[in-house]
Amino acid sequence: MVLLAILCPALQTRASEAPQWLPITAQWCLADDHCIGLEVAATTRQQAIGLQRRPPLPPLRGMWFPFPERTQARFWMHHTPSALDMVFVSHGRVVAIEAETQPCPRLPCRSYGPPEAVDGVIELAAGQAAIQGIAIGTVVQLEPLEARPSGAQATP
Repeated sequence: MVLLAILCPALQTRASEAPQWLPITAQWCLADDHCIGLEVAATTRQQAIGLQRRPPLPPLRGMWFPFPERTQARFWMHHTPSALDMVFVSHGRVVAIEAETQPCPRLPCRSYGPPEAVDGVIELAAGQAAIQGIAIGTVVQLEPLEARPSGAQATP
């Protein structure tokens, strides 16, 4: 089970640390001209920090948390100031959505995730899963991109 930063004090971040901004290196195209640009949190440290202390994500932006092997993932909202949608992915399909997860300014914080093992998680701004028509069973096929700043636009 992955319980990022909760069980490993070395991975916990300090409230004074700057937010991380990763380049957009993948996209999830829901239609030919409708893609979500994704920052990829590839390392354990990047995953522990995630979107903490970040301003709200704009539409069609997110962060992908890939796991090296399928695992029962649990995420939390500590130090994350904006509500998020968490989209849990297994075998190339959405298997669970935790919609509108709320910020948690102080411990203890609730953790989110399905009981089954997943390949990864995509975090989006709160409400974006519904707005983009993402539902249980939606196909998830991520495409690699050349790295570009997280403020750049994704293109199909």
